[in-house]
Amino acid sequence: MADHALKAAMRLDAVRRRDGLDLDDRLEWDQQISDGLLASGLLAPVRGVVAGYWPMRSEADPRPVMVALKELGVSLALPAMHKPGGTFASEVLFRPWMPWEPLVPGGFGTLVPMPETGTVEPAVLLVPLLAFDAQGRRLGYGKGHYDRAIARLQAKTDVLTIGVAYAAQEVAAVPTEPHDRGLDAIVTERGVIVTRTGKGMPER
Repeated sequence: MADHALKAAMRLDAVRRRDGLDLDDRLEWDQQISDGLLASGLLAPVRGVVAGYWPMRSEADPRPVMVALKELGVSLALPAMHKPGGTFASEVLFRPWMPWEPLVPGGFGTLVPMPETGTVEPAVLLVPLLAFDAQGRRLGYGKGHYDRAIARLQAKTDVLTIGVAYAAQEVAAVPTEPHDRGLDAIVTERGVIVTRTGKGMPER
């Protein structure tokens, strides 16, 4: 089976498995994810904006860690879809955000900061996903929005990418295509998996 066909089949299974997780468990795990990421030291050397995301459906919720980061004085952002003039492909931009500031619908069941807030270029991305493996390969939703955003940002500077997920979303191997971008680390309720070396980041 070609990689793109295999990924499509995996997406269906990943959505089913994630949607089947108990809501009360997920709420508890979201806080454990926040506590674990903050305790890991992974974000300790970060200077710059941390971009999270507004969760849709049963995605792991990064908002607890974002609120905690704001209390530590870290600048935050949320992704928003943008379609450049004269093109058909949408791209992800990042708008500044503070917890409890007004948001507007952004499509796909998400909320985004208002356009007049402007845009920023994050130093850290907290990335949603459907499935992941221990090597940092990520199964997304098939549109390539985050892959393109990561490539665009990394062409300018070293951006730390952290997948946010539940441990139940781990699979043996995620098939990849040339455009896919791996993650530097993944955080679940069970801890942090570091997949990139040479950056002084903590081990698993």
